[in-house]
Amino acid sequence: MEAFSDGVIAIIITVMVLEFRVPHGSDVAALTPLVPVFLSYVLSFVFLGIYWSNHHHLLHAVEHVNGGILWANLHLLFWLSLTPFVTAWMGENHFARGPVALYGVVMLCAAIAYFILVRALLRLHGRDSVLATALGSDFKGKISMVICLVAIPLAWVKWWLACALYVLVLIMWLVPDRRIEKTLAE
Repeated sequence: MEAFSDGVIAIIITVMVLEFRVPHGSDVAALTPLVPVFLSYVLSFVFLGIYWSNHHHLLHAVEHVNGGILWANLHLLFWLSLTPFVTAWMGENHFARGPVALYGVVMLCAAIAYFILVRALLRLHGRDSVLATALGSDFKGKISMVICLVAIPLAWVKWWLACALYVLVLIMWLVPDRRIEKTLAE
């Protein structure tokens, strides 16, 4: 499951970078129209990197999986696979309201899917498992979903505030969460 997920995320990132179009000019000014595309790419690259890192650590605390967990993992990968589309749409349209809102929907649905995957793993491994101990209450996961819920309608009013909230979520997750590593080391 880990190798498959790693491969899918690598393909998603590859598809995303292939959305870049080479400018027709040879001077630096020719790159100016690509700035929104590049910024949306950076946002999504970090977004996918965080999911890959957390998924990787999560699976190191897992002893076994079942069919339900495989489907929950596919559910997560489905939402992550939409990242190249919403990234390109948002960048190509210079952060227009609709694309920014849809970007938030994909972020929210990926967070919900990850939450479902974690709950399925906890159900299989039990409340006293290493996984349950390592995850604790998962405050960051829950607050991330709330922030996305706020950002989606906000995108229709102030797109840049919605984007700022998306960046806030990413910054929260960039701070290393060593719970699983620490628990596994003990």
